[in-house]
Amino acid sequence: MGDIYDQVGMKIPEHVAIILDGNGRWARKKLMPRNYGHAQGSKTVEKICKEAYDMGVKYLTVYAFSTENWSRPQEEVDALMKLLRSYMKDCLKTSSKNNMKVRVLGDISKLSEDIKDSITELESASAGNTGLNFQVALNYGGRDEIIRGIKKLAMDVKAEKISPEDINENIFTDYLDTRGIPDPDLLIRTSGEQRVSNFLLWQLAYTEFYFTDTLWPDFDKEELRKAFEYYNSRNRRFGAI
Repeated sequence: MGDIYDQVGMKIPEHVAIILDGNGRWARKKLMPRNYGHAQGSKTVEKICKEAYDMGVKYLTVYAFSTENWSRPQEEVDALMKLLRSYMKDCLKTSSKNNMKVRVLGDISKLSEDIKDSITELESASAGNTGLNFQVALNYGGRDEIIRGIKKLAMDVKAEKISPEDINENIFTDYLDTRGIPDPDLLIRTSGEQRVSNFLLWQLAYTEFYFTDTLWPDFDKEELRKAFEYYNSRNRRFGAI
């Protein structure tokens, strides 16, 4: 697949991954509860989906709820689940309006039945859409994804569907949540933190990282362009020098 350039010749990454960080701090700065920050953050996701696609991005993956988020105060977890229910409904409408194909990454077995049903409905309804490929990581952890992949691969080896000698990177990739999706070209993390926090550990092997102090609810098209400018400044090489 060839490189994509915008109108002024800037190379646009095919796949962008984002760690949505800083919702709580954004709310605290405004003397509002953390849940208000999460709600505003979900609105920013919708805006960035449109901006990214308009700029030429084909795949956008966001880290919405990690396996570690369950350890947050129960009140906050409950509020996040309530917000997730609302977001699934909104995303169903948005995906239809914007021709967006939505896919959920992570172990959804631990989510409530109504949320799982909403995920199934959303993925099924948007499966034929041909616009932005939008991935949402829910109850996701990179290590957990790899372990789940190993277990599925081991079961196929046990069932003699595959020989251990045939296992390679390409085959293992098909056992991950992101099967069929190219690895991210660019990872963006907002709020000033500079770590990957167990996100897409396998897939980020050759990804460029961009960290910004901007809190997620304040992230906009101009901030996205800054990230792309940084990406363009990098000399993309693979492997050790």
